[in-house]
Amino acid sequence: MTAVHTQKLVLEPGRAARNYWRDLLHYRELFLILAWRDVIVRYKQTTAGAAWAVIQPLLSIVVMTVIFGNIAGLKSEGNAPYAIMVCAAMLPWQFFANALTLASQSVVSNANLISKIYFPRMIIPVSSIMVSLVDFFVASSILCGLMIWYHFSPSWRLVVLPPLVLLAIAAALGPGLIITALTVRYRDFRMLIPFIVQFGMYVCPVPYSSQLVQEKLVVKFGPALGEHLFLLYSANPMVGVIDGFRWAILGTSAAFPWPGFLLSVALTAILLLIGVYYFRKTERAFADVI
Repeated sequence: MTAVHTQKLVLEPGRAARNYWRDLLHYRELFLILAWRDVIVRYKQTTAGAAWAVIQPLLSIVVMTVIFGNIAGLKSEGNAPYAIMVCAAMLPWQFFANALTLASQSVVSNANLISKIYFPRMIIPVSSIMVSLVDFFVASSILCGLMIWYHFSPSWRLVVLPPLVLLAIAAALGPGLIITALTVRYRDFRMLIPFIVQFGMYVCPVPYSSQLVQEKLVVKFGPALGEHLFLLYSANPMVGVIDGFRWAILGTSAAFPWPGFLLSVALTAILLLIGVYYFRKTERAFADVI
């Protein structure tokens, strides 16, 4: 006779709250399944498939290079071609925009799953952000192609890209968790996100250099006030991410803007903590509200 193994299911008040972070690790297979499913669904029944991850940022780079680089005559950083400067900013920005958009709709899109079984709900928005990370790595082929086309050789600074990618993930995850939780209760945020993404691309130094912003502010308001205003502008989390990517990829001789970058990192950490706290506070009611 074969032995029969039985498992006991213990329902204990407060256990889910105490073991939440342990459960995140326990449900890692569900995280991988959801992330892989989202990747498949994203490009299912599309002719170009995963090539859309390259087509979208490539078209944006071409348009910005023609309009801002050739027609408006905006200058690049250092000796790097303008197209490479834009690409170095477009990659992290496209990741942030996609991550924010997918995360904001992730919980609502998985309403049936949430209402049926228990698992840490944070798995859903985090897995959707991982889909954007896949797109980011695929789109990085654009940068490699532009470097070959322009005969541009990167420097040793590329070794700092991995921590900058982690910073970009944190910058997207904090606001993503906040907006995800708000979207469950207020569906208007689903209409607001595309506007925020479109507006934010021009607020962030994507088609232009942050050095240009600093120079304009200093000329218009004077050195003292101009530097303070530029520091306020650098508080945008994506400004620090984009400046970091450009410093690593372009290898310019200009000094790295440490004050603005550290302020951007600090705000990213604060938004991440607020996002985790607010999501954890509201996720208990997701099954009832959704």
